[in-house]
Amino acid sequence: MTDGQSNTALLPDGLRDNLPPNAAYESGILGELLAVFTAHGYERVDPPLVEFEESLLVGAGEGLIRDTFRLMDPVSQRMMGLRADMTPQIARIATHRLGKSPRPLRLAYSGYVLRVGGSQLKPERQFRQAGVELVGAEESAADAEVILLAYDALVAVGADNLSVDITLPTLVSKITDTAGMPESDRDKLRVALDRKDTAAIASIDGDAASLIANLLAAGGPAEEAMAEMALLTTDEAVEAEYDRLSEVLAIVGERAPSLSLTIDFVENRGFEYHTGLSFTFFARGVRGELGCGGRYCAGDDGEQATGFSLFLHNLMGAVPPPLEDKRIFLPVGTKVDVVRRLQEDGWITVAGLAEVSDVASEAERLRCSHYFDGDTPVAAGKDGEK
Repeated sequence: MTDGQSNTALLPDGLRDNLPPNAAYESGILGELLAVFTAHGYERVDPPLVEFEESLLVGAGEGLIRDTFRLMDPVSQRMMGLRADMTPQIARIATHRLGKSPRPLRLAYSGYVLRVGGSQLKPERQFRQAGVELVGAEESAADAEVILLAYDALVAVGADNLSVDITLPTLVSKITDTAGMPESDRDKLRVALDRKDTAAIASIDGDAASLIANLLAAGGPAEEAMAEMALLTTDEAVEAEYDRLSEVLAIVGERAPSLSLTIDFVENRGFEYHTGLSFTFFARGVRGELGCGGRYCAGDDGEQATGFSLFLHNLMGAVPPPLEDKRIFLPVGTKVDVVRRLQEDGWITVAGLAEVSDVASEAERLRCSHYFDGDTPVAAGKDGEK
């Protein structure tokens, strides 16, 4: 291969070709996820890949500015953004295009997103999302519904050993606002929380910092974490969050008793635009999160929404490998009615385009498990059986 040919095969960091059979397998998983969403009353929408940045990077999209590729539209001479996440687009559709539709509004989506940079855990910059948004519902039952729907969808495609980590990304700010904590101390607190630096938190004066330190220490398995949180509910903000979280956990625990639940009361990284209970799904032994979601404001009027996105590239590592396709090689001259019958019986047919001396070898070369010998499928290989 020449240097010129080699260069044309290179792709930017974080981008990849999805090759057979994985491409078909991923699409099959996507279809199963969307079928589960549909069965629960979520209707499909399909936003464009790019939008004007003033509509894409507002509201829920503000936190994605650094992740978003931007380009000039040669037609309008306005700046556009290439979506880094689909949630802001669904929020726009719900608020403007479907603003008069009855609430709660249940929407489902899937598509590719592209980000400026990956991370150490997620080097991929282009990947597929599939998810839902439940718009116009403020009840705790709505939070439980989306967690359970994500769980049902993951189980439906074969993922197991699942856990969900729940966080309350606005709890810290509610506590510091109530206490009137100085901005300089808030800055120190944010850095300390990102690092889980308990000593740095303890160095900040005031009851608010002490309460937040206790909440950080209380995180862990849901039952134990909630018992610890119950001892801290003398703070009004903590008490309100405790009551709502208790309702959600009761619903989820009843419907999905095998789902492992953990709580981190003070985490907010990755949930910067969220306004309430948020969550992340993991599977034991799988690198990276399978999906995440939570509550946010869908529009300028403060309409509440909650939802989640599942990440197909990570999900592929959490589901069983695909069964081997029933691929059959058809020699030149195989009749059309035979082809149709085989396809109806579940075979993938690969038609020969020229006469070959060794049909069995040609079948193996084209990755076919069988070949058609004139009246029936025969396993490819020397010891092939009908």
